[in-house]
Amino acid sequence: MPKKILILSGSPKKNGNTAALVEWFTEGAVSKSAKVELIHTAFLKYKFPGCTSCRLCQKQKAYECVIEDDANLVLRKMTSADVIVMATPLYFFAASAQLKVLIDRMFSLYKWDNAANTMRTVLRGKMLVLLASAYEDVGMDALEKPFVLTADYTGMKYRSFLVPNAGESGDIRKKSGVRKKVVAFGQKFA
Repeated sequence: MPKKILILSGSPKKNGNTAALVEWFTEGAVSKSAKVELIHTAFLKYKFPGCTSCRLCQKQKAYECVIEDDANLVLRKMTSADVIVMATPLYFFAASAQLKVLIDRMFSLYKWDNAANTMRTVLRGKMLVLLASAYEDVGMDALEKPFVLTADYTGMKYRSFLVPNAGESGDIRKKSGVRKKVVAFGQKFA
C-alpha cells in the first residue's frame, strides 16, 4: 500500500526556496508511488491564531481540536498520514508563524494523564520530516531543535533536509546538486 505523505508548507511565497524543496521532495516521493497531499499553511483560515489553551481537547475522546476551522481539518489529516513533512524557511531562528500556528494546535493530538504521568498520541510511530532553508548558515540548529524534541517526545521517527546558504527567495534553484539530493530524499519516504 502506498505511503500517505502530508506536506505542510509554511512559506507565504509560492515560488520561493521552500516551494522548491517541497516540489522536489514531492517529485521523489511520487516517483516511488507515494500519495502526497500538500497544504499551504499561509492560506488557511483560522478562528484563533494558535492554541487557546482551553484544554477542552483533553476532555474528549477524539484526537482533535474543538475549534472548527482549517487548522482542525489539517490536524485530522495528520492522524491518517504515514509521513508528516513540515517545510519552512528560517525566520528569526525558528519556523515560520504560518507553520507554528499548526504546531501549537497539535496539542490536541496528545492526551495527558498528569496524575498517572502518562501521555498518549496518535502520532506515535509516524515519520516527521523537516525541509528547511535559510539565507545564510546561521540558525539552522535552533530551527531544527523543536522538531527533534517533538519527534523524540512523541515517539515519532525523524529526518531532515536542511539547506543553509540557500540565498534569497528562489535562489535555491540555482544551487548545484540540491534538486537531485532532495528528489532522492523524497524517494526514501514512499
